[in-house]
Amino acid sequence: MVFRRSLVRELTATAIALFLVLLGILFTNLVLRLLARAAGGTVAAEGILALLGFNALFYFNILLSVALFLTVLLTLSRWYRDSEMIVWFTSGQALTAWLKPILLFASPFLLAIVALSLWLSPWAEQRRLEYERQLESREELSLLTPGLFKEFRQAKLVVFIESFNTFDGTIRNIFLHSIDGEKDVTTVARSGHLEDAPNGDHFIVLQDGRRYEGQPGSAEFRSAEFERLGRRIEPAEARSLPFSLKAVPTAPLAAIAGGPERAELFWRISVPISALILVLLAIPLSHVNPRIGRSFNLFAALFMYMLYSNCLNIVQSFIAQGRLSLAAGLLLVHTIAASVVILLFSKRLAVAGWLPRRQRGSPA
Repeated sequence: MVFRRSLVRELTATAIALFLVLLGILFTNLVLRLLARAAGGTVAAEGILALLGFNALFYFNILLSVALFLTVLLTLSRWYRDSEMIVWFTSGQALTAWLKPILLFASPFLLAIVALSLWLSPWAEQRRLEYERQLESREELSLLTPGLFKEFRQAKLVVFIESFNTFDGTIRNIFLHSIDGEKDVTTVARSGHLEDAPNGDHFIVLQDGRRYEGQPGSAEFRSAEFERLGRRIEPAEARSLPFSLKAVPTAPLAAIAGGPERAELFWRISVPISALILVLLAIPLSHVNPRIGRSFNLFAALFMYMLYSNCLNIVQSFIAQGRLSLAAGLLLVHTIAASVVILLFSKRLAVAGWLPRRQRGSPA
């Protein structure tokens, strides 16, 4: 059919453009957050790319849901503004004729959202937590950032470097402060480098410096110059993996009867359901009434999306507190949303007609 081919072609073009824009916004936000953590010394620079991938995969279900909703809304809104909808209505196509091609177009996205919400997003969160733990248990010297003080708790050591040459691995203007028993030891050096021993120990080797050793509150201290001095860095202990319900696989999560677990399961089930309802909601909301403004329907759609999203969050909190069961929460919020969709469809169909009108010479 000409009608279906034209609709699917424009939906596809709009979906690709919207997905790329939303993906760029998501990546920009995640990159800024990860760079801030790397600048603070909590994440190694080489771990940013992997963490970016895990975080992006975790949010892909929401990204696809928003992209699908906006795709249908913007495409049909343009058809209304350019009077293409009037052409299709007068050629015998009712509003219900949009349901089949739009649902066929949206079905791959909805299946992807189901897979992401129930399996891939928890997997990505689990991998992210494990990768962060691996970064913490690695050589902490990789987290040294010029211009910032870095604390090595295992070695009771504080390190400050002014610059780091990534080509030859040399460090300039180094400051070390450590506690050795009851004595404070301060070491400064003009240069240095990182060195790994054959047994796997990690050292920071200082050159051309001075070492000060003394006891706090006492005027007695010792000072010594050196040409070369090595300081062993104790590896960080791998901390236990932090517990997060977002990282628990769906099957074990469904077997737990606690309130927070029920609330997390409610969210994972609600994301694909809400994506389907939003696709259907976009069809009547795309109607443009020139008497009240060409963009009024976009603001109304944005308001209803925010209202729907906030209701999901409220019901999720009620389930976590034990004030609602999982089944009651799912039925309550999604039944109301589906009723709104039916009401808006009824209002539009009362004006445009319920059934297609067959006319001679109309587009097939």
